[in-house]
Amino acid sequence: MKHLATTKETIMKQNNTAKTLAIAGAMVLALSLAPAVKAADKGCTNASLKGTFSHIGTGFITASAGTLAGVGTDTFDGNGGITGAATLSVNGHAAAVSETGTYQVNPDCTGTYTVKSSTGGSTTAFFAIDDGGNEVKAVCTDPGVVITHIFRRQFPEGDWRQ
Repeated sequence: MKHLATTKETIMKQNNTAKTLAIAGAMVLALSLAPAVKAADKGCTNASLKGTFSHIGTGFITASAGTLAGVGTDTFDGNGGITGAATLSVNGHAAAVSETGTYQVNPDCTGTYTVKSSTGGSTTAFFAIDDGGNEVKAVCTDPGVVITHIFRRQFPEGDWRQ
């Protein structure tokens, strides 16, 4: 009887593993097909992303650092360059960092950016411009990193503080 229970548990575990793998495979397929679907040309360029944005990022780094949260400002120059400063909390240890990098906006108002921090690390993310250019939502695309970001225009376009 005990052998039958163990066999039943093994079969259930195998079924759960197979279901999990099937769901993961379907997600990978869906995500790989998404770029093939041509989004409408909304006329966005690097110039569509210009100004200083307040920024929040939260998530975790699976391999080593653990949980991460950060707040700061990022300035997009309208030509593909980024500068920024933030305070990051990694597993409860806070540190100030600065960053520089580049970005590329696609005609459909999505894009990518890559920044290098003053601590020597770098990160790449995929983003989408939202709310008429007043907000940017991003997700880190580095392996083993699960961090989402929201950028909001800090001051109205044309404001003297820009």
